[in-house]
Amino acid sequence: MVGKYQAYPEYKHSGVEWLGDVPSHWELTRIKYVSELTPKKPSVQRDLKCSFVPMEKLKTDSIVLDEIRVIDDVYDGYTYFENSDVLMAKVTPCFENKNIAVAEGLANGIGFGSSEIYVIRVHDGTSNRFLFYRLQEDSFMDIATAAMTGAGGLKRVPSEVVNNYTAALPATNEQEKIANFLDHETAKIDTLIEKQQQLIKLLKEKRQAVISHAVTKGLNPNAPMRDSGVEWLGEVPEHWEVCKLKHIITSLESGASVNAADISAQGDEFGVLKTSCVYTRSFRIEENKTVVNDEYGRVKCPIRKGAIIISRMNTPELVGASALVDVEQPNIFLPDRLWQTVFSEEDKQNPKFVAFFMMIKGFRSQISLAAEGASSSMQNIAKDDYLSINIAFPAINEQDAIVDYLENKLYDLNRLEFCANKAIELMQERRTALISAAVTGKIDVRGWQAPQQNQSNKETVT
Repeated sequence: MVGKYQAYPEYKHSGVEWLGDVPSHWELTRIKYVSELTPKKPSVQRDLKCSFVPMEKLKTDSIVLDEIRVIDDVYDGYTYFENSDVLMAKVTPCFENKNIAVAEGLANGIGFGSSEIYVIRVHDGTSNRFLFYRLQEDSFMDIATAAMTGAGGLKRVPSEVVNNYTAALPATNEQEKIANFLDHETAKIDTLIEKQQQLIKLLKEKRQAVISHAVTKGLNPNAPMRDSGVEWLGEVPEHWEVCKLKHIITSLESGASVNAADISAQGDEFGVLKTSCVYTRSFRIEENKTVVNDEYGRVKCPIRKGAIIISRMNTPELVGASALVDVEQPNIFLPDRLWQTVFSEEDKQNPKFVAFFMMIKGFRSQISLAAEGASSSMQNIAKDDYLSINIAFPAINEQDAIVDYLENKLYDLNRLEFCANKAIELMQERRTALISAAVTGKIDVRGWQAPQQNQSNKETVT
C-alpha cells in the first residue's frame, strides 16, 4: 500500500505497541476526548416524523432509509440520533460486519434505531467522516472484538472499550482531506464490488434457468411436447412420465435429537448434521456437531451416499431445502429435523436428476404452499404433503444424459462465480488496507486532489 502512495516525511513512536509509529505532527488521544458516546435524548416535538433505522440497515457506504415513524411511537425504548452522528452496531455479528455509517438525510434531521446502536457525536475540531473510517480500522476491530462480553450469539462491545480506544489524529483540515480521499477511493472500489455482485446474481439466475429447462423440457429442442396436467409444470416432452414423488421415493427417514457439541466430528467420532448442511443446495458434511459420548446409543439414521437430505423444518426460504449426499460417512447421522430419501428398488431414478428437480422454482413454490407453522420465521412440511408434489422424468438413460449435461454447465457457471467472489474478496481486502493506511498515517494524502469528472470515469482500481 505504501508503495503506491508516499509516506509522511517524519514519524514518531506513539508509545502504544499496537499503534506503532505515527506521523510526527499527529496527536494521541482517546475517542472519549473527541466525541460523546450515545448522547442523551433531547426534548423534541413528538408528533413529527423521523427516520427509523434497524441495525442491519447501517451500511458503510450509506444508511438504508426506508422506514418513517412518528417520534412519539419510538421515543421510548429506542436510540436517538441526528444527522452527522456516527452510528455503529455494538453486537455480534453486525459489529464484525462493520455495520457503521454517518447519519445523513434523516427525516426532520432525526432518527431512532435499535438500542444496540452506539451513537458517536464528534466534538468541534474532529471530522465525523474521519472517525467513521478510523473505527473501521483493523486494530480497533481486533481490540473491540476481543473485549466483547455476553454469551452465545449476542455479544456486545462495552462502551468503555470505544471511549478509551487510543488513536492518533491530525488537525481537522487534514482529517477532512483523508476522509475526502477515502470517500473517493472506496467509492471506486464499492462500484467494482457491486458489479461483481451483479454478475454473481446473473450467474445464479442463469444456473436456475439452465437446471429448470433441462429437468422439465429435456435436452432435445425438437422433442414433441404434451400438457403435463400439472399447472406449475406446464408442458413436458410427451414420452416423459409425470407422477407424485411418493411413487419413486418409498419413504423419508429421519434421525433423532441428541446432545452434541457445536464442533465438527473428527475421525471416528459420531456427528449429527446441522440443518445448514443443505442451505446451499450442495451437501456440506462439515456442517455437523459432535455427539457427546453418553448419546451414542440414541443416534439413528446414518447418511447414505446417493440419498437426498431434506430440511423438513426451517425458515420459509429454507424449509424443504435439499442436497444430494455425495460422500460415504457412516458415523454422521441425521437429526430429527432432516429427512433422507429411500428410493424405489426398481432403480429407474438417477438421484442426481431428482436432486436437480427439487431445486427448480416450481417445485419450491409447491413446498411454500404446503408448508405450515404458527411462526412466520419457522415453517414445517408434512411427509405426505412433500411426497404428494409432482415430478416429471424421462427414462434412466435420458436422466443420466441430463445430469452429465448439467454437471458440465454448472461447473463452468460455478467457476465464474468463484472468480467473481474471489475478486470481491480481494477488493474488500484492498478497501480495508487502504482505510487502515490512511487513518493511521502510513500514507500521506495531503497533496491528493479529486480527479476531474471526465478523468474519474476512466479510473480503475489497481
